[in-house]
Amino acid sequence: MVGQRAVRLIISLAGVALVTFVGSRLLPINPTTQGFAYLLLVLIIATGWGFFEAAAASVASTLTFNFFFFEPIGTFTIDDPRNWVALFSFLATSLIASRLSAEAKRRTLEALARQQDLERLYTFSRAILLFGNAEPFPKQLVQKLAEIFELSAVVLYDRRTEEFYRAGPSEFEGLDDQLHEAALQGTSFNDASRNRVITGIRLGSEPIAGLALQGAQMPDSVLQALANLVAVGLERARAEDLASQIEAAKRSEKLRTTLIDAMAHELKTPLTSVMAATTAFLADPNQALESKNELIRIADEEVKHLKEIIDESLETARLDSSDIQLQREPSNVGDIVREVVSSMRREIDHRPLEFTCDEDASIIAVDRRLMKLAIKQLLDNALKYSPADTPIEIKVHRSDGTATVAITDHGKGISAQEQKRIFERLYRGSSVQHKIPGSGLGLSIAQDIVRAHRGDLTVTSRPGETTFRLNLPAEQDGGRS
Repeated sequence: MVGQRAVRLIISLAGVALVTFVGSRLLPINPTTQGFAYLLLVLIIATGWGFFEAAAASVASTLTFNFFFFEPIGTFTIDDPRNWVALFSFLATSLIASRLSAEAKRRTLEALARQQDLERLYTFSRAILLFGNAEPFPKQLVQKLAEIFELSAVVLYDRRTEEFYRAGPSEFEGLDDQLHEAALQGTSFNDASRNRVITGIRLGSEPIAGLALQGAQMPDSVLQALANLVAVGLERARAEDLASQIEAAKRSEKLRTTLIDAMAHELKTPLTSVMAATTAFLADPNQALESKNELIRIADEEVKHLKEIIDESLETARLDSSDIQLQREPSNVGDIVREVVSSMRREIDHRPLEFTCDEDASIIAVDRRLMKLAIKQLLDNALKYSPADTPIEIKVHRSDGTATVAITDHGKGISAQEQKRIFERLYRGSSVQHKIPGSGLGLSIAQDIVRAHRGDLTVTSRPGETTFRLNLPAEQDGGRS
């Protein structure tokens, strides 16, 4: 800084010498014009560099003005007293003008700095609102803070999680104790020699975090505004986490309630059949053996059906976890579909069902139990949402290394907007949720199972025709995954 000031002083004095040489040798002019030339030079120096350089130029200009332009020329003596007044008036004018110019420059720079601080604070506050969920909120916060304010190091200690978050190209170590104290007591530390500051982050009157900054010093007002924004950001993140937890709890509770309701509804039919068979058996112990055997067969079938329902309900509950464990075994996809159709003969009843299967539909390694559950959900969906007199079409084929099960119904169709949400858990379209019984789980369960097999489940629909396609990579590794 001292070296720069010395260079500026030399250049300022050189400027005075140049103006003097031009006015006295190259372009001889009268003293008044020369005085204006000196004054213009002083104003330029004051505007560009500041008062110190301008004051030096003012004194130098006054001396050269006297020496080269007031009689007697070549001396510092002045014969005419009026010239003394003119000379001192020039000195005072140049000093005052340089002071005013330097002050105006300082205020301009301060205004620009305040504007830059406001722009940075605005950019930072806007960034807080746009943070995503890819990384922890405090980590994104310190990264954006270091980037926007061009800080070499930023460290945030979150009192709630007791974790440190760091950003910036420089290391900022050895201040953990001060950050702890700032987060607990709301105190501040300032190390001007190392351009470091530590401040407590408060939400209201309660300290919630400690923030350490290393880089260009910023005004206390900006630092306080920055701390307030960090506090608001941390509280926003906390509120969002709490809202997510509440929503997850609500969804989990809704899922449990839905499963219980669905299970109760599904259990009624086989239980009613079992009760009817046993009641008829007990009501007439002397009935024919053939009738007794028929009643026992009905009860036996319905008990098996009841077991299937319970097993599927338990499997559905387990699928609430994102970690689906597969027990793969080589299986013929066509045979899996046939088993599902056979197990749903009561639901299908007399519905027309068209089933076609390519001979080379392939044997692939899948979890047979889960795949049956997925296909059953799709077939059940087709049966529920299409008129009883319209056919259900099932096609199994293989193409380009993919085994596909396509199930088509001829119901009213699914709107484009609902197609975007149809695989969401617990979602049911507004046009059917109070007309057709269902839990809103079937399609999401099927999608989870298919994705666990590295496949995909898609839907295409238009009025009068809807097709769900279950696509599986034909080359599946066997064993457990």
